[in-house]
Amino acid sequence: MAKIDALLKLMNDRAASDLHLVAGSQPIFRVYGEIERVEYKSLQNDELKEMLYEVAPKNKIEVFEETGDVDFAYEIPNLARYRANFFQQKRGMGAVFREIPEEILTIEQLGLPASITRLSMLHEGMVLVTGPTGSGKSTTLAAMVDHINKNRKNHIITVEDPVEFVHKNQGCVINHREVGVHTKSFKSALRGALREDPDIILVGEMRDLETIELALEAASTGHLVFATLHTQNATKTIDRVIDVFPAHQQSQIRTSLADSLKGVVAQKLLKRIDKEGRVAVFEILVVTSAVSNLIRESKTFQIPSAIQTGRKYGMQSLDDAILAALNSKKISAEDAYAKAIVKDRFVKLLPEPPEFI
Repeated sequence: MAKIDALLKLMNDRAASDLHLVAGSQPIFRVYGEIERVEYKSLQNDELKEMLYEVAPKNKIEVFEETGDVDFAYEIPNLARYRANFFQQKRGMGAVFREIPEEILTIEQLGLPASITRLSMLHEGMVLVTGPTGSGKSTTLAAMVDHINKNRKNHIITVEDPVEFVHKNQGCVINHREVGVHTKSFKSALRGALREDPDIILVGEMRDLETIELALEAASTGHLVFATLHTQNATKTIDRVIDVFPAHQQSQIRTSLADSLKGVVAQKLLKRIDKEGRVAVFEILVVTSAVSNLIRESKTFQIPSAIQTGRKYGMQSLDDAILAALNSKKISAEDAYAKAIVKDRFVKLLPEPPEFI
């Protein structure tokens, strides 16, 4: 057993999402969004390096020593998988391990809105799942792929860095490809995927112009493409995709996105006050012909209004979802205000007015 396994098992016992290791410090868990120090000795840099190198593949160590950063997956059989990130910092090495449960929660278990189920059952186009780091994007995508796997007969290719949730073939054939292990990069994997007879392609993260361009190409040629971005809401997601490209290409990309994009799911996790844990809140944009025209005509600033009038299509704004969670007494008014997009809606609900508005 690797030395770090004891900490990872303790992390699992405490229902922590992340383990933070930093040279010169005690280990730290993140439990329901809060940082908690572990009763453990401070780890010196050489000791931490030995602990981390014990579980890292040789090729990942080489990448880390060359660049100062690396991602990879680590697994403890019958417990969980972990997404590991090593980095260099002022005091020496640092690392974060995020737990990826072996069990894939279903759409029903997660209580996802019905419109997310409908988006998962599309046959072509692009669906983007967005939100900050640690907001549950991977969990939502895994539930969507699980639903497809149980209800359709398709070929699914996932391209991730690293592979997180591992799906067993049920109705579908699923090939998981890890960047740096099974393929050189996201863009090379996407180029290859178009020749590998896929029905559905999952892109772990659209990091650069070429990856976005290839994902759009796949979505416009009869494939269903799922991908993630680190954006707050639907409007910012669309603007981010377009703004990645130089000015002379943006009109063309806007048209391509208007034709290919089918939906955006933006999510955040908020701490519960009714019981232990966190609750996910969602903004959902379903790309109707009216929304498609707004994208094409560079009028994304009107998308929030389109979401408000599109409830019959399953759309909802992030602030409406936050307000619903607040009215259900699942979250605090302070947290609702902190995570809201339009904060003016929530000021009057606070016990005390904020110092800064």
